[in-house]
Amino acid sequence: MRARSAKIRGWLVSLVSTSLVMGLGTSPLVKAQQNIVPGNAMTVRSDIQEANSKTGVITARGNVQVFYPARKMQATSAQAQYFSRERRLVMTGNVYVLQEGNSIRAETMTYLVDEGRFIATPQTSQQVESIYLVKDNETSPQPAASPTPAPIPSPSLPAAPIINPQ
Repeated sequence: MRARSAKIRGWLVSLVSTSLVMGLGTSPLVKAQQNIVPGNAMTVRSDIQEANSKTGVITARGNVQVFYPARKMQATSAQAQYFSRERRLVMTGNVYVLQEGNSIRAETMTYLVDEGRFIATPQTSQQVESIYLVKDNETSPQPAASPTPAPIPSPSLPAAPIINPQ
């Protein structure tokens, strides 16, 4: 039974992957798919996936993992929906995104592919958390200027006499 379940899951993954690559059959997505550069593939892994050829929406549920090497992005969530016509990815449920060392954590996150922009919202009474790597300036900072030293008396000037007050 377990082997059959694994075989069915593998078949479904192949079917969904093929549907994504083929532009979901005869839908208007075929033109959009033809313009995609092969290195720009976004890979979605999950426990369950559904694709609707009429709406162009792909839904992934359970342990969702998204890999988008062209944008150096990785993400995890409980659920994700990719709206192929709008080129929009909506992730929900404990969303974590890592991109070039920067990270963001939220309850819901929308990624607008064409703009490369994230829109994150937290759970009620919570906050979105972002961690950004901040690079130092390329040039090294200049050392602090040393204080101007006191002038050294010239040997040609007579020394002031010492006065003893009495």
